[in-house]
Amino acid sequence: MGVKDKSIEFLEFLKQFLTEERLEKFNEVIAWRTRFITIVLEDIYQSQNASAVLRTCDLTGIQDVHVIENINRYDINPDVTLGSNKWINLFRYNREQNNTLETFDMLRNRGYTIVATSPHKSQFTPETLPLDKPIALVLGNELTGLSDTALNQADAFIRIPMHGFTESFNISVSAALLLYNLTNRLRKSNADWRLSPEEKTDMMIEWCMRTLPKSELIAERFFSEY
Repeated sequence: MGVKDKSIEFLEFLKQFLTEERLEKFNEVIAWRTRFITIVLEDIYQSQNASAVLRTCDLTGIQDVHVIENINRYDINPDVTLGSNKWINLFRYNREQNNTLETFDMLRNRGYTIVATSPHKSQFTPETLPLDKPIALVLGNELTGLSDTALNQADAFIRIPMHGFTESFNISVSAALLLYNLTNRLRKSNADWRLSPEEKTDMMIEWCMRTLPKSELIAERFFSEY
């Protein structure tokens, strides 16, 4: 039996421990999940806003969030996330001297275009940003914005049009405005934005393992019997 078949069998085994309502919700949500757009957060330090971004990612179908910790540690506020961090994949980058470069290189190798958000760059808006290739949307902290490294290494820039005196939206509002607009456009496009069948299976297994009590013992039982 191949790895793919084994994963499918494991998922079917796990499903018997889910309620009908939970399984229906999993199937509903997985159909809208995407990795075509991913979020990159650079040195976010305000836990309330940082956590609100995770909640927005879950609600707009973004599966992966990449967190760069050059200076500031990324802290999650459970009162804000409301458990949304359990349903997305959070990757942290904090081992290198310049984690921004490491993250950008990794994402480019996976086919992503690095799109930096900045109120001072007007190359694209949420309505005009091309969606013909996977996009890594990079947001910085509210005090200093993105680092010079992030701005210099970006492939493109996006700006949310504003018509007031204040320079910018806060990061959680920016993420919500950008993702709501971009994911709506993406789902109306011809892009292949959905997860592959293999990705859906793997993600469903992860969700089951994260939500089931004593999931390690359940997994141990499956692999000992099969």
